[in-house]
Amino acid sequence: MSTVRAVPDIRWLEDEARQIRRRVIGMVHRAKGPHLGCSFSSADIVTALILQVLRIDPQNPQWDVRDRFVLSKGHGVSSLYAALARRGFFPEKELERYMADGSPLAGHVVLNCVPGAESSNGSGGHGLSLGIGLALAARHKQNGSRTFVLMGDGEMEEGSVWEGIAFAGFHAVKDLTLIVDCNKLQTLGATKEIFDLEPLGEKFRCFRWDVDRIDGNNMKQVVEVLGREAPRPHAVLADTVKGKGVSYMEGRFEYHSKAPDAEQYQIALVELA
Repeated sequence: MSTVRAVPDIRWLEDEARQIRRRVIGMVHRAKGPHLGCSFSSADIVTALILQVLRIDPQNPQWDVRDRFVLSKGHGVSSLYAALARRGFFPEKELERYMADGSPLAGHVVLNCVPGAESSNGSGGHGLSLGIGLALAARHKQNGSRTFVLMGDGEMEEGSVWEGIAFAGFHAVKDLTLIVDCNKLQTLGATKEIFDLEPLGEKFRCFRWDVDRIDGNNMKQVVEVLGREAPRPHAVLADTVKGKGVSYMEGRFEYHSKAPDAEQYQIALVELA
């Protein structure tokens, strides 16, 4: 069975995250599609999960005791596709068909669109509730499976998210980790100017969650915190940079929806080399 790597190789994971960003920008450039910035902000987290942390098996994607990963910010799916292909769930050549007619690689994650995709997500705010259900099922089966949910900080504005947070805290749903990609930007601008939810950590603690705040683009911190097991639901507030890794994209909300032109694409490849 293919499970977790025993000892994390941080430099190798950092290089893999760069390679995944290179694949993602190629996918988005070819498709002239959206959601590049949020895929880049979370690329280190997704890389760590798929290539290091999760107990999963590319040869047996439906392995009953596998860990589950719910990409609640389903529009950031290009990083997930690239990471799953890199792990061997499907051929990397398939990435060239991202968002093409007839391709299984849609612009939002869809359940079983490719092996390793555990959920359908696109409309924000539903992934945590799904993750709670998966975690409760694992607790009932006592199979040691862990559940991870990745959500955007803009997505935290949805009321259903806070219902899930309250429920999970009250019922002490352990083996559940919610990672919030705090890139501080959403479709139309800065999150703090649209709906400021800080201090997030204090809010989670009020609902009986364990909380860690990390640099979500620091691979060492990401791997360490995601490997930690908590007696209660675990919130990881990951401060990230939208468009991380490409100078003209970093911190620019326009790249939530904007695709790079040919010149910008070449600049990005150089910077990600």
